[in-house]
Amino acid sequence: MSSHHIVREKQEPALLVLGLDDFPDELLGQLLEWSPTVITTADTADALVSRGIKIDWIITNGNDEIVQSDVKLMSAGNDNLSDAALKYLSENDYSAVNIVTDELRLADYEHFANKIDIVIFNGGQKIYPVVNGFSKWKPAGEIITLHGVSRNLAVQGLERQPDESYKTTHDGFICINFDGPFLFVAEEL
Repeated sequence: MSSHHIVREKQEPALLVLGLDDFPDELLGQLLEWSPTVITTADTADALVSRGIKIDWIITNGNDEIVQSDVKLMSAGNDNLSDAALKYLSENDYSAVNIVTDELRLADYEHFANKIDIVIFNGGQKIYPVVNGFSKWKPAGEIITLHGVSRNLAVQGLERQPDESYKTTHDGFICINFDGPFLFVAEEL
């Protein structure tokens, strides 16, 4: 990349940090590489500050202390913390968000799956919503899991495993077809 490359605000995915338990610092550094807008909870803010990470917004349900100068507080109002952040991002023309969380509740993200590109990092997995006809090149032997209710699920390049996950059968494209608005695909990191 040339040295004159300019990253415009909202060009890179925002980073929503809801929890950092056992999240690798190296991967966090990769998510922060292009200086995204960083939104977090009051509970997680100290962990980010201790790593020297600049926070833009803290989502709060009350009167939490500001841990850095120039940090803005975002009231969750009647929403849960993730809903408040995702509403803000989708209403302010962010096209994508990376979410780091300790607790995976996919129902929290379903409403936003068609409004903003979401990638969730949880428990050693990268999880994202896909629409019917999804295809992606994958190497042989990788494990993926499908989350969500769908009818008429048909997969190519994947073999169902006893634990309800799927294993790629060969190097090449996998394809997932189903009836429904979207499914969540979970890949091992």
